[in-house]
Amino acid sequence: MIQKILNNKLLFIFIHILFGYLGTFSFFPKAFGLVCLIVPIILIISTNNRNEESFLFAAYIVGAEIFVRMIGGFFLYETGKYGVVLFLALGIFMGPFKQKFSIHYLFYILLLLLGIVFTQVPEGESLRTNIVFNLSGPIVLGFSALYFYLRPISKQKLMDGLFFMLLPLFSMVTFLFFRTPDLKEIVFGTAAMFETTGGFGPNQVATAVGLGMVILTIFIFSKEKLTGYLYLDAFFLIYFTYRGLLTFSRGGIFTAVIALIFFSFFFILYKKMSMQVIFKYLLILVFFIVGIWVYTSNITGGMLDNRYTGKNAAGKQKEDITTGRGDLLFFQFTSFFEHPLGIGVGNGKYERMKSNQRITAASHNEVGRLVEEHGLIGFVLLLLLLIMPLINFFKSNNLQKAFIITFYLMWFLTINHSAMRVALPGFIYALSLIRITHIENGLIDDK
Repeated sequence: MIQKILNNKLLFIFIHILFGYLGTFSFFPKAFGLVCLIVPIILIISTNNRNEESFLFAAYIVGAEIFVRMIGGFFLYETGKYGVVLFLALGIFMGPFKQKFSIHYLFYILLLLLGIVFTQVPEGESLRTNIVFNLSGPIVLGFSALYFYLRPISKQKLMDGLFFMLLPLFSMVTFLFFRTPDLKEIVFGTAAMFETTGGFGPNQVATAVGLGMVILTIFIFSKEKLTGYLYLDAFFLIYFTYRGLLTFSRGGIFTAVIALIFFSFFFILYKKMSMQVIFKYLLILVFFIVGIWVYTSNITGGMLDNRYTGKNAAGKQKEDITTGRGDLLFFQFTSFFEHPLGIGVGNGKYERMKSNQRITAASHNEVGRLVEEHGLIGFVLLLLLLIMPLINFFKSNNLQKAFIITFYLMWFLTINHSAMRVALPGFIYALSLIRITHIENGLIDDK
């Protein structure tokens, strides 16, 4: 089954575009959500994970999580994260044992759970929900890291995993197309647009669309066969970018752009491209960016320009372009200095409520949440997360560095604007730990 999908990429892209349309009907969501869980479990067990089925299906559900949440396909809201942990856990204990054991990430998981000891919630609030909401994302990271730490994965298998991750993103953007009203009827302002994201959180949608932009660009740069037609690949990239800009949520788009700049730099070093070739690609890129920006800006009545330059609908510069995230991060570090042992998992929101702080929302920044709620232990865990991929990075060649730095930056930038609400950042982080191999003439070359 896996090979049939990989040998017929264009067919399965169109099948997933059809899934996006079917997502608008009530009979489809729950059935699709069940299939996303049951079929992978059956295949992983039946194949003993011989061909990294755990990796491929975990990648698929990472890409599908936001789409399935949008259509209400999961019986439990965090099912996507549970699925990733389950698939990778099956992969660890079944088939060839490939990964090197990492005591670092085992301690990471155990120390995370220690923060539960200090957790207290107000009367009427659910302790279980509070813990799951804040720790499920970091736990996904821990299990993913245990699976991928220095795991030898060929470049082709990595590209296969990225393709599996991309497939349900086609369903998501198709669903957005059918659920978005006529753009002429939308009054665009300078806030994130729920009208263009199917009524779902624009921040998470933009993060997923940004992931699609990154994967599509990697396929185009690597000259790997996606649809088999370069112009069709380019069209898909243009449409993903267009949908991402329409969300008016900047974090996911900025993350994609920054990650791709670094990917391009190391990929160019690896390919040893001439300045003439680089200049040609740069011209094409500039034409592409200007064209899609001008088109989208005209549709939004110029509000897109105001959004990305930090201005309000009247064109005046906003005092806080971070929409409160900067203040929230300041509060979190202040809390860390006042409570160096931490205040307990999920308690940050309630502490701000008690102190009558202006911003009481749950944290959008995982760095701030770690140090505020886990204290010094959280600070140590943060250093661990930052350092381990960099060790892998500096031991790699330029092609490997291109992928590792892309995954690393996508994780770090995402958790700084969207915390770990979804499985994506934790899973992407773990991909920066793999040992990417390249198979030539039947031999593995990982130099």
